[in-house]
Amino acid sequence: MAFLSFYLVVGSEAKAHAMHIMEGFLPKEWAIFWFIVALPFFVLGLRSITRITNEKPELKLLLALSGAFTFVLSALKIPSVTGSCSHPTGTGLGAILFGPLTMSVLGTLVLIFQALLLAHGGLTTLGANAFSMAIVGPIVAFWIYRLIVSTGKQRLAIFLASAVADLITYIVTSIQLALAFPAATGGFVASFLKFAGIFAITQIPLAISEGLLTVLVWNWLTNYGRQELEMLNLIQKPGFFSTEHNNLQ
Repeated sequence: MAFLSFYLVVGSEAKAHAMHIMEGFLPKEWAIFWFIVALPFFVLGLRSITRITNEKPELKLLLALSGAFTFVLSALKIPSVTGSCSHPTGTGLGAILFGPLTMSVLGTLVLIFQALLLAHGGLTTLGANAFSMAIVGPIVAFWIYRLIVSTGKQRLAIFLASAVADLITYIVTSIQLALAFPAATGGFVASFLKFAGIFAITQIPLAISEGLLTVLVWNWLTNYGRQELEMLNLIQKPGFFSTEHNNLQ
């Protein structure tokens, strides 16, 4: 399984034209703007990870798993009927486990590796890509999970959190592109509808698939990582689960 994942991520010959904004595509002023916006979240995320690893070093492996899950899913480029590509994001799981601030760091590191190793995204557009995938997506996932899990439907909460985080990433990216490249006729709105429409056909079923996959991974964790989930107050004894969760971390 590990060799298959490595091949899909590194060995595939598919061109990297997915929804990460590619290297050099954004005007300089917008590239700088998104770096400035993303930086505070990254700094707070570093503090969050430091605190987690210091207080509960047993969770380091689960942190690594969350990052690996994001890396593999977001690196898979799936052809779109619109002639481009789409991909999952994989940030919902980590946001549920550790909170959105932690994922701001893990997601940004994933984007750096993808830019350097896979030509997927870019370093000049790292701030914009991090804001959409590693910041906004996890924040939305975290709060959707918190809202729905309070009803007692934990797996539904995990599914919706992951699926909506995927969709919101693409919406935010479309907003970023529309701000940078408003249409000559119709301005921002026309440009946003154009960019969002390119991926809408494939991204909705892809988001649903990501939600289902995240639930499957969660089921696996409840069997083989139960102690770690209990430490995070995400589950209790068999037959019960906690609706409590740590804060924004």
